[in-house]
Amino acid sequence: MSDVQQTTNQPSATQPKLTKKERHSAILRYMAMGVNNFNYETQQGPSVVWAFSKVLRKIYPDDDEYVAALDNHFKYFNTTTAMAGMILGATLAMEERDGIKSKDAVQALKTSLMGPFAGVGDTIIWILLPTIMGSIAGYMALQGNPLGAIIWILVDILLFWVRIKLFDIGYDSGVKLVTTMANQLSAFTEAASVMGITVVGTLIATVVKVYTPLQFQFGKVKLAMQTGILDKIMPALLPALVAWMVYKLLGSKKWTPNRVIVLILAIALVGSFFGILGIEPTKS
Repeated sequence: MSDVQQTTNQPSATQPKLTKKERHSAILRYMAMGVNNFNYETQQGPSVVWAFSKVLRKIYPDDDEYVAALDNHFKYFNTTTAMAGMILGATLAMEERDGIKSKDAVQALKTSLMGPFAGVGDTIIWILLPTIMGSIAGYMALQGNPLGAIIWILVDILLFWVRIKLFDIGYDSGVKLVTTMANQLSAFTEAASVMGITVVGTLIATVVKVYTPLQFQFGKVKLAMQTGILDKIMPALLPALVAWMVYKLLGSKKWTPNRVIVLILAIALVGSFFGILGIEPTKS
């Protein structure tokens, strides 16, 4: 075969490597697994790896690049499973077009979007949908109307289709992203990383709950350590200190995530026993 024929048969750098069937196979694998591979270290990371293992093998014929791509997706990822398709579709398009060069951008995009998408997805999927549709379907069921059960089946079918469409939208957006910003990928990666760090920072203040009921008393005057001192210095100071401690421990080779979890449990139990740590009272 001549050199000209070989060049002609090689795929273009901008030509998609994956068929629509292969892409849909990836999102269906994720939908089937979802949180079934969930763990407290990387959460949905293993599910993403299992879903993408076949399509990434086609994108990365080189073994070293394939392993590096899988390791990249093994990192922490957690969002509402119904919304994850849009994020995963965009990252798949980025890897399909730019290969292993997009590894940092892929991780930055996942980190920056998983929090906001979880906020939207949890509100719609776990609050609005069950409340509204569940009330309608439940009332019909109590009246002996079989439409109550049929409605839930139809909603599940619709949600199944929506999840695939969100994946397609994410994939198309990812293609446009790497096409229009091909020369600015490093700038995009840095911007997405900053956004991801911001999201993680807000999660520390809102999700990590650390409270001390200690009080200083001088005669008849009482001063709560939490509200009177720590919150005056910086709101969510204790959660920030705990997050910093975990971050430093995970940077050490002697500490594994499981050991850190056991340490946190031990600190919580000991602190609760001696009255140093407690449950924050609800605000009326």
